[in-house]
Amino acid sequence: MLDIIKAIEAEQIKKDVTEFNVGDTVRIDVRIKEGNKERIQAFEGTVIKKQNGGIRETFTVRRVAYGTGVERTFPINSPLVENIKVVRRGKVRRAKLYYLRDRVGKAAKVRELIR
Repeated sequence: MLDIIKAIEAEQIKKDVTEFNVGDTVRIDVRIKEGNKERIQAFEGTVIKKQNGGIRETFTVRRVAYGTGVERTFPINSPLVENIKVVRRGKVRRAKLYYLRDRVGKAAKVRELIR
C-alpha cells in the first residue's frame, strides 16, 4: 500500500526546481485563472520559511505591498507554480525568519550572501 503511494508521489515531484534557501529573495511566476482566461503573475519577496519534504514541500514568501505585509505559501510541486527565480541570495543564521514580521523598513532587510 505504501509503495503505491510513494510511486504515485514520485511521479508528481518536479525535477527542474531551482535551488533556494530561507532568506533568499525569489520571484515566483504563478499561473492565475480569471474566468476562462489564464495568465502568469509574478510574486517577489523574501523566503521566510521552508517546511516538509518530498511532494508536500512548501515555502512561504513575504513582501511589503503598499505598506502592508503580504505572505503567500506555495507548494513547490504545484502545477500553478510556473517558475522560481532567485533574485538575490540572503545570509541568515536561522531556519524560520518570523522576526521579519515585526520589522519595518530597512530593519526588515536580509544581508546579501557574497560567495
